[in-house]
Amino acid sequence: MNSEMNIVDHLSELRKRIIITLLAFIFSFIVSFVFVKDIYQYLVKDLDDKLALLGPGDILWVYMMIAGTSAIAVTFPIAALQVWKFVQPALTKVEQKATLAFIPALFLLFLVGISFGYFVLFPLVISFLEGLAGSDFETYFTVEKYFTFMLHLTLPFGFLFEMPAVIMFLTRLGIIDPYKLTKARKFSYFGLIVLSVLITPPDFISDVLVIIPLLGLYEVSITVSKMVYRKKIQTKVS
Repeated sequence: MNSEMNIVDHLSELRKRIIITLLAFIFSFIVSFVFVKDIYQYLVKDLDDKLALLGPGDILWVYMMIAGTSAIAVTFPIAALQVWKFVQPALTKVEQKATLAFIPALFLLFLVGISFGYFVLFPLVISFLEGLAGSDFETYFTVEKYFTFMLHLTLPFGFLFEMPAVIMFLTRLGIIDPYKLTKARKFSYFGLIVLSVLITPPDFISDVLVIIPLLGLYEVSITVSKMVYRKKIQTKVS
């Protein structure tokens, strides 16, 4: 009976956290949609020509895409906090304090990842593809194709750049350690290379531009895992 009550309590708590996250997303989406034209103007300010529309519904779809991406960025730390609150009862006081400190780092790395995708990778890939077309083709960008392409190159990096913080978190909880990460380096490299090929346009330059930072992030993750693991061992000894 107590076991059934515990399951019900856990499910009620999980539902509560999901509802809070969804409400935060909806509110952020509405606010973002109010200012979506300003966001759109900022994103296209460096374009020489206006983007083309192929259908009356294209601009609405793009506005919703922009507002949705902005809402995800705003909701991310709230969602991370809700996850922490859900697992909080299972953590010790020390673990609660240590893991709570990861939430600002998660949000910061998410923003850094999106910024890397938008300010570094996206312009390089666009420039490369335009150069590939050269003077042989007349280049026109549709608003739907342009922003879909941008989204595919920026949003995944927001999550991929979470790798060091997630590794620190899992190391702190004792789920993984730097030695396991080092042993799994070859398989991890292969997985990251496959992932980079899947999320980038089908050209070699784009793949390389994505693979290099991902492999660098994995090495950074191993380093921070060693630091956390070493500190954890020293704390146990003392």
